[in-house]
Amino acid sequence: MTQLRAFEAAARHLSFKQAAAELGVTPTAVSHQIKLLEKHCGRPLFRRRPRPLALTPAGHQLFPTLRDSFDRIAEAWSGLQIERGGRPLRITATNAFAARWLVPRLPSWRATHPSIKLEIVGTDTVLSLEASEVDVAVRYAPSPPRDGHAVELMRDTFHVVASPKLVGTRTTNLPPAKLVQFPLIEAAWPPNDVQAPTWQRWHRAANPRAKIGFASPVSLRFQEELHAIEAAIAGQGVAICSDILVGPELAKGTLVTVSSVKLSGYGFYVVHRAGGRNRLAVEKFIAWALAAV
Repeated sequence: MTQLRAFEAAARHLSFKQAAAELGVTPTAVSHQIKLLEKHCGRPLFRRRPRPLALTPAGHQLFPTLRDSFDRIAEAWSGLQIERGGRPLRITATNAFAARWLVPRLPSWRATHPSIKLEIVGTDTVLSLEASEVDVAVRYAPSPPRDGHAVELMRDTFHVVASPKLVGTRTTNLPPAKLVQFPLIEAAWPPNDVQAPTWQRWHRAANPRAKIGFASPVSLRFQEELHAIEAAIAGQGVAICSDILVGPELAKGTLVTVSSVKLSGYGFYVVHRAGGRNRLAVEKFIAWALAAV
């Protein structure tokens, strides 16, 4: 096994030095183990001269099978650790999605999978699946992300919402001219996102024949979408919010829609590496999330 590990690392890096650094031994030790393995095989596995280091036909035949076998062993071992309450399954999502959709449903997860611990990383920064920063990512995107295998959970729609404390209990469909008399709340979106649910985009949808831009100033702008939602719930203004993120408030009447003009949103995708570790735990999380939707 020591010889096989040394060969797999050296074949993956095509470097005895880098393989030695990964395994915590000297390059000489790696070279010695590979020579012993070549003796067992009866043929060379590396072409050492001229440099750089390269695999021989025999090495090319052995490496893929060995690499995949080690990956499956690591995956199975990691899955056992998670199942027995060891390392948690790391999941990243935007702050707003984590707080308003994922966290309220975690009691259901604990009830169905009590032995699998979760670590929720709420951030708008895209964490790398390739670098194993996280096991699962919930991405918000117009189309399936390409950094892993993606499963679409749902798509959202943006509604103009406000608290009844601000607009009254009978308000259902205010005309644009009256709606903009209230304080307007907006969350920050990337400037190059032409489909962002901004008041400018809403104005174009509400007034498709308008020749001038949106003149009403935004009263409150937040970097965090979560803060914009909380400000709307508190009655501080009118906001354009995702029906997925404010679904409970719309159902309870804490927020009401005040315009028939809606904006299309994006998809929420669960993304993971197809051949990544913790496959069994990842599959259970995806199945649970789909059922929760």
